[in-house]
Amino acid sequence: MQSIEKKVIARIYGHGKGWAFSQIDFADIGNRQSIDVALHRLIQSGRINRAARGIYYYPRFSEYLNTELAPDYDQIAQAISRKYKWNIQISGPAALNLLGLSTQVPGRLVYMSDGPSKEIRVMKKTIDFKHTALKESGFRQRESSIIVQAIRTLGPDRVTEEVKSKIRDWLDDSKYSVILKDTKTVTGWINQAIHDICREKQ
Repeated sequence: MQSIEKKVIARIYGHGKGWAFSQIDFADIGNRQSIDVALHRLIQSGRINRAARGIYYYPRFSEYLNTELAPDYDQIAQAISRKYKWNIQISGPAALNLLGLSTQVPGRLVYMSDGPSKEIRVMKKTIDFKHTALKESGFRQRESSIIVQAIRTLGPDRVTEEVKSKIRDWLDDSKYSVILKDTKTVTGWINQAIHDICREKQ
């Protein structure tokens, strides 16, 4: 059991702080019971937190604020989608919120899904999965979907240099080349905006 627990925590640490997950993400390590026991022990030791039933996350801590940060709700939505084997796509308003481009702090984050419509309460927010036909759901990078949906929601006249700068600050420097490749087939003006954002990161 100890070796399974070590393998579980090694995978969690490997993904980094903020990663959300469920038992299914460790199915190759051991059987369900042994993974559940390992996750329970990690919760008791304070190394991981529970976000919702069967969904956990590796907490982030701000040294500047000297406090634990709120969970990454997009990571949690992705963990839920893997658990139920759904394909999901973030809605525009939720993408704007995650990028810090909306002053509104919605209590509900909406995702389109090819699974059944379902609402899941995650701490102080509700993640609402709405069954719909997905468009442009073939992105390999979760950041791609977030950026494309946010830019599309704003429209070409509202994607200002300030907006591009905020997206640039949010996007990890190591991601710009893969994002450019991942989004090369999106609508022309959206693709140009992404090129403007990533060009400054070179």
